[in-house]
This record gives sequence, structure tokens and C-alpha cells, in this order.
Amino acid sequence: MSETQKVHVLRPTHPPFEEVRALCRRITHEVARRVVGQRDAVECLTAGLVVGGNVLMEGVPGIGKTLLAKTLADVVALKFARIQFTPDLMPSDILGTHIVSVSQDGRPTLSLQKGPLFANVVLADEINRASPKTQSALLEAMQERQISLGNETYALELPYFVVATQNPIDNEGTYPLPEAQLDRFLMKLHVRFPTEDEVLDIVARTTGADESEVSHVADAASILVAGRTLKQMPVADFVSRYAVRLVLATHPEQQGAPAAVRRYVRCGASPRAAQSIVQVAKFFALLDERLHVSVQDVQRAAYPCLRHRIILNFDALAEEATTDTLIAQILHELKVPDAR
Repeated sequence: MSETQKVHVLRPTHPPFEEVRALCRRITHEVARRVVGQRDAVECLTAGLVVGGNVLMEGVPGIGKTLLAKTLADVVALKFARIQFTPDLMPSDILGTHIVSVSQDGRPTLSLQKGPLFANVVLADEINRASPKTQSALLEAMQERQISLGNETYALELPYFVVATQNPIDNEGTYPLPEAQLDRFLMKLHVRFPTEDEVLDIVARTTGADESEVSHVADAASILVAGRTLKQMPVADFVSRYAVRLVLATHPEQQGAPAAVRRYVRCGASPRAAQSIVQVAKFFALLDERLHVSVQDVQRAAYPCLRHRIILNFDALAEEATTDTLIAQILHELKVPDAR
């Protein structure tokens, strides 16, 4: 391979890809003006927005999960809706309902009273405080980008992005999310507790006179174009095969699954996980100024794309095994296919 060819492979010289990378950088930079730290979470949220997948964030109360999601919505010129999930929230509260009204000529008419899901960016705050029935009402909107009410089906405007936050499942008043709903999330992020310096920065920003203002840096058209452009990024066969083998290794019945997987996993990740890994890996590669996806991109994407799709058994709960430790074990033991 010549030096010219090497430069072409390593850097996104095509204008469309460079524009997408610049757009993503503007979004992450603008979010960072208000949110302290959490760089990985900010990049993953931006990936979800561009790729067109939904993101679930988990962390203890008070570390900025809601602020992070709300700030991302503030930097894009899209319709935003926030839903505070509570135990008494009903499906109709988020979907909407048909109501009967009287027209000017005195005739009854049926009209749609749209719920907050009819938006572009939906913040589902503390999603695991609602009952499974209400959580399941999100499934069609998250996957099919449509809502069915009665005999009518309503298409949702694109881009459509659901950002959900949840407290750890052992917190008071929480319900576990249905497995089918978890699989509809492109990624699950663990929002870490800030460091001492980051807490000092948070205090300085929030107790002073100056407020952190953010500007719109993207609109619906630019986000949709970015998503279509990102899909055009090529992925080498051995990299795609590696992503697929990562997913297969989460299944205890598969030959060659790590011993920890056979011991602690009840159900492995679905094929949708492999799609998610490749999509997110493309985004990481582009941010790193490359037009090719590396094994390292796949390994970075494995944690957020797999952790919520691996269902643990009772032995794992009793011995406090986690999905992240299992993913680390898989990455350690799984060999990378030959680049042929």
C-alpha cells in the first residue's frame, strides 16, 4: 500500500464524511458547555441521535442524567418532549387518545389528542418507575417509529430519538424493564459519579451568576443526512465477523462460549446487538478521523451495546456477577478473525 493510499484510509477526506464529523463535534462541544465531564456518555448520546437509535442511561440520582439528555435536545432544533414516569402513569398519558368534539355545524367529530411521544426527541425520565404496561406502550414508537391508536396508525416525524433515564433497579419504587423493550435500545450507558474536580466545576457553574447557555447547532435535515452518510462507511468483513462472534459468545449454548457465560448467562444478546455494535463502531471511527472501522472501535461499542441485552441467571445475582465483567471476559478470550 502506498503512502497516498494510507492517508486515504486513515482520514475522512470525503467532504460528506468530514461534514458529518464536524457536525458531531459541534454537538458534543456544545453539550460540554453545560455538562461537566461525562465525555463518553455525551459521545454515545450523539451517536444514538445520528444513527437513529434509542439510548438508556442508568445511574444514581443527582449525577446529571436528565440534564445531559435535556442539553442534547437543546442543541438541536427539534421538537422536544419530557415525560416524568410515575407508577400511576397510563399508556394513554404518553400515546394520546381520540376525543369527541362538536364542530361549528353541531356535528360530533373524532379528533386526536396527541401525547408527548409525538415529538422528535423524547426524554423518558426515570422510565423504570412506571408499570410494565406503560413501559411496553413505548415499544412501537421506539422500533417502528409509529403509534397505533384504535384503527389508526400515525407515522412519527424523523429523526425520532428516545432518551430514557433510570435509577438502579435496587432503588425504592422501580420496576425492571421488559426484555423486549431493553432490546429496542441501541445502547445502555452507565453514567459515572463525577470526580472531585468535576464536582468543584459543577458547583462553580451552578452557584454563580452566569448561566451556561447553549445554541442550536443542528436541525432535522442535517441529522438525517448525517445518519445516511454514516451508513455508507465500509466495514471490513473480518471486523463484521468479529462483532457477530462477540454476540454469539454471549450465548451459553454456543460452542466456545467462555466458562463465565455458560455459568452466569440465561439468555444472550439478539442479532440486533450485532447491528448496534457495527453502527456505533462506525460513529467512533468517524470521530477518530478514520473511514474504516477497527477492532478497537468494535470493542469500545461492545459494552454499551451488549450490557442490557445479556440476561443473567440466579447464580450471577447470588455471586454479584455483572454483564460488564462478562463482556470483559469475552473480549479477553475471543480471538480476532484474520484480516483476509
